[in-house]
Amino acid sequence: MALPNDYTGQACSLARALEITGERWTLLIIRDAFWGVRRFADFTDHLQIPRAVLASRLKTLTAAGVLTRVPGERHLEYQLTAKGTALWPAILSLMSWGDDFYAPAGPRRLFQHATDSGQIDPAGRCGTCGTTVPAADTIITPGPGLEPPADDASWVTTALTTPHQLLEPLRAATAPPAPRPAMLPVRGRGQHPQAVEG
Repeated sequence: MALPNDYTGQACSLARALEITGERWTLLIIRDAFWGVRRFADFTDHLQIPRAVLASRLKTLTAAGVLTRVPGERHLEYQLTAKGTALWPAILSLMSWGDDFYAPAGPRRLFQHATDSGQIDPAGRCGTCGTTVPAADTIITPGPGLEPPADDASWVTTALTTPHQLLEPLRAATAPPAPRPAMLPVRGRGQHPQAVEG
């Protein structure tokens, strides 16, 4: 039996916020929206989330005004609203908490101020200029704990191995190209090249 989404009898603002953001997968969908993921299929591919669950979470987030649907290259896409981008300090804080307690190899992601390349601390302040940096002025970069993407990784995973400005649409064209196998001639019948993994 599924648990209800509401917290009956709880009047605090945290309970109201959790009614929107507290379901399984929801914060990861919001995180990916900050990364620049916008298409339904790309959320599915990157998160490995069941389509029905994703559809339900996107519907809830859109109805709550956290996401909005916008015209895309071929289909409608999802984009964070001002209400959604206001969640950035909470997302950054939760990631920093996870880095402190559950990332023995170090953070998987680091954040820099787009203006001066200063490192952004867990409170969202730039180490160079001292200002609190909004998501739109933040560059996500690979951290020491980020493993190389697996051969079967989604293009989003591969794209996020290079620096990218938050909230900018992430497109497959921005992913670094996968290494191509070396082509060596085949001896014998015909002289067609054969792919050889190197």
